[in-house]
Amino acid sequence: MKILGASVAKNRFGEMLDLARREPVQISKKGRCVAVVLSIEEFERFSDLENQLLGLKAEKNRQEGFIGIAESESLLSDILNA
Repeated sequence: MKILGASVAKNRFGEMLDLARREPVQISKKGRCVAVVLSIEEFERFSDLENQLLGLKAEKNRQEGFIGIAESESLLSDILNA
């Protein structure tokens, strides 16, 4: 993964976008990672994987029966805070 400073990313935005189409680009500011720029294809792949994982969890829970209110709230909280 390439790492660019925020100033470089700003000043060379078009180049950063071209690079992000080939591999994720980490943006750092004051030595701290603040963002990652991905191609739309990579983002969609991650979204699809996340949806598949949620589907598997839902199917497992359906097979095991009702998981209860506390467990449901915990799972919902995990999903919303992910």
